[in-house]
Formats: sequence, C-alpha cells, structure tokens
Amino acid sequence: EVQLQASGGGLVQAGGSLRLSCTASGFLFEDYAIAWFRQAPGQERDGVACISSRDRSTSYADSVKGRFSISRDNSKSTAYLYLDSLKPEDTAVYYCAAAWRVHLSLSRPPYSYWGQGTLVTVSS
Repeated sequence: EVQLQASGGGLVQAGGSLRLSCTASGFLFEDYAIAWFRQAPGQERDGVACISSRDRSTSYADSVKGRFSISRDNSKSTAYLYLDSLKPEDTAVYYCAAAWRVHLSLSRPPYSYWGQGTLVTVSS
C-alpha cells in the first residue's frame, strides 16, 4: 500500500521556524520527485517546493524563496521542508506529494501520490 505521511505542523509565531517531514512507504522512494503543496482556507492548493528524484535539484515558488528549503533522505524514504521566517500568510495545510521521475514541477499533475496534510498556523 502506498502511503505518504506528513508531519511536523503546528502553531508558531511570525518569524519562527518549523520542519515538516514526509515519510513514504509502498513505492521506491528514490525514483520519485517529491513536492510540498499548501492550501489555505478557500484557496487553491499551490506548489511551494519540489526536489527531483536523482540529482536533488530543487525549485521553489516565489512566495517562499529564501525562506523555505526542501531536502530528502532516500535512505529513510523521507523528505523535509524547512520553513523559516514564517509569516501569517504561510498559514495553510501542507501536503507532500510524489511523482515518478518528474524533474521539477510545482503543478498538481503529475503528482499521483498524496499525503494527508499537516496544518501550519502562523500567528502575528
């Protein structure tokens, strides 16, 4: 059974930091690009960061460049999203997703596997 388990969300003050984790099972993690998306209430689910499967190149949405950092540890089948200098507008449910051998994409297709989401709330 394919699973993506996102964790690490919580309540943090503006300017603070969090680390989100995405642990995968049921598929060959190293062959999949990983992305983080977020969805605020009443808004679309948007991609914020992605990392390729092999060369670990990364891409970020403009809104998080310089503040968020994505990484992966293939030996643990886990990807991470480091959130720094958090702002109230970063408040959202954060989802991780996986796509087979996609280079870099912040669009919902081609991601076929999705985690359940973890809530990040940033207070002002």
